[in-house]
Amino acid sequence: MSAIVPGILVAHSERATLRVGDVFLKVDGDQGRIDAEVEALSLAPVPTPQVLWRRPHVLALAALPGTTLGLLGGPATGSPAAWAAAGAAIRKLHDAPLPPRTGGAGRNIDALAAELDTECESLVTDGLLPADLVARNRQVAEAALRPWTPAFTHGDLQIAHVFVDRDEVTGIIDWSEAGRGDPLYDLATFTLGHEERLGDLLVGYGADVDLDVIRAWWSVRSLLVVRWLSGHGFDPFAPGCEVDVLRSRNVRPHGPDRYACA
Repeated sequence: MSAIVPGILVAHSERATLRVGDVFLKVDGDQGRIDAEVEALSLAPVPTPQVLWRRPHVLALAALPGTTLGLLGGPATGSPAAWAAAGAAIRKLHDAPLPPRTGGAGRNIDALAAELDTECESLVTDGLLPADLVARNRQVAEAALRPWTPAFTHGDLQIAHVFVDRDEVTGIIDWSEAGRGDPLYDLATFTLGHEERLGDLLVGYGADVDLDVIRAWWSVRSLLVVRWLSGHGFDPFAPGCEVDVLRSRNVRPHGPDRYACA
């Protein structure tokens, strides 16, 4: 079982997550996010935490066994088999029947492009990032702005949201952004800052994947969150975090543009 660490785990102006014993309490000012999470938990064909109870603006979930494969800004852990198991679970989710909602990975392409352009301008105007770094990543990001076949996506599949034990996935948490979306967004979010483990993940995922699109989503996600993180008590400039991801895009990685599993 995971070690019991009581107290506040995450807190900002929109929501907070607390741990009390083996119970996680999610407090959210937007009841719609709680409702969306409960719906996704009921539909997802992968292990998820048990819903203990729900009240207005509060959701109680049981703790999961196992540990995560790492944290953004920290070392990636786990064996190649554990990463492959995570890839297989993500593929199972993406192959499931479509849910009724559009999730965080399914934003309208034109609206996303407009949001991205606005955010890029603000990053430069506010002096947070140099113009050449923003311009390079906006160029890389263009590959993500294309039509995709919708899948059942998690929508916020950070590496800290997947738990494994003995190379088996024991559960996936935080489903408030789940819904119809681009499956490559999930793969990119999960490997953000840990692109060296992408190959292990894709062994388990088992599909032909366009690596340029995954790289593009790394840039999109990082560009869109730097200002928000900076204004909500997080540090996107920490080693291995979003700004380092953006800097890494200034050098095109070697290797094929597609990953095809046998």
